[in-house]
Amino acid sequence: MKKSILAGIFAIGTIFSVIAQDDLENAEPQFEVKVITSVESIVPLGLGRSRLISTEAPRDYREFSSEQTEDDDTRNKSKRKDIRVKDFEETKLLNFYNVGGIRFQNIAANDAVISSKLTAMLAEGWDLIFVTSAVESDAGEGDEQGIFITRYIFKRAL
Repeated sequence: MKKSILAGIFAIGTIFSVIAQDDLENAEPQFEVKVITSVESIVPLGLGRSRLISTEAPRDYREFSSEQTEDDDTRNKSKRKDIRVKDFEETKLLNFYNVGGIRFQNIAANDAVISSKLTAMLAEGWDLIFVTSAVESDAGEGDEQGIFITRYIFKRAL
């Protein structure tokens, strides 16, 4: 008797688990995520380009993904032109350097522009959930290339 009760409980639990998993896989997203990227040039003499980039163009990562297995190593054959976004907002920023070297006024100006964008995002109901940055600077003699990149990751309820 106890075994049949336990088996029944296990069966009911398994059914609810399958239903819950199916609901999760077919559920509509409750949030949307948006990434804003700042790219600030650290090229000497102010020769680089600095921008704040955002887009509204939707992309579904699954269209450009493939799953590799031991039995199937077929690669995704997406074309670059299908991934590329041509409709985006590009806000000009100033380069960190000019002829005289590092330009602190440019950094302050970029901070003001980026703050304005972040404030606008917050006013539109977005929550800033993560910020990450990286730098690629001078890699040795003759390189003279470099960028400072920051990604601001937002989410909001749908």
